[in-house]
Amino acid sequence: MLVLAWVFTTPAVAHAERVIVAFGDSLTAGLGVTADAAYPALLEAHLRREGFDYRVVNAGVSGDTSAGGLRRVDWVLRARPEIVILALGANDGLRGLPVPALRDNLTAIVTRLRAGGARVVLAGMRMPPNYGEAYTKEFAAAFPTVARATSSTLLPFLLQGVAGEISLNQPDGIHPNAAGHAAIAELVWRALQPLLQREGARGRT
Repeated sequence: MLVLAWVFTTPAVAHAERVIVAFGDSLTAGLGVTADAAYPALLEAHLRREGFDYRVVNAGVSGDTSAGGLRRVDWVLRARPEIVILALGANDGLRGLPVPALRDNLTAIVTRLRAGGARVVLAGMRMPPNYGEAYTKEFAAAFPTVARATSSTLLPFLLQGVAGEISLNQPDGIHPNAAGHAAIAELVWRALQPLLQREGARGRT
């Protein structure tokens, strides 16, 4: 929460700041790693190296569900994001919450973000097979369904290449370590590229 409070008390800069918000749960917040090793910080560094002048706000809250995220939308919009990476739903799945409620919450979040002027990258999530075939299939399908319904960019699986890899995760087997976050940052970077504008391209369609 200290990081989140800092985000919105940063003094105004001379030019209109371009902001990307990483809006999620502990996978975004970087539970178990330092702030500069979490994927939002790594993504910002990558953007700067590639010549894109964006600040990436880490709006991850550990334990958050899609319902909790829906309650935070107005707060996120205070940053006036150009792009939002929406990565919520993992905790819904781990708690076995109903998938229709997840779809409804994600749809409402995306709708409000878009109404606030943000483009959305929706990051998909998957559940391990021990949750049952019917639930895991319905859960995984929720994200592309929402992306299609809201015309959002879909990143099919936030943990692609990371989930299940011992070397990329902390001992709990759930949260990525620093190397895992680096892999996520690369994955998100590739999903973001079509939406990005360089400084000199501002205002162009």
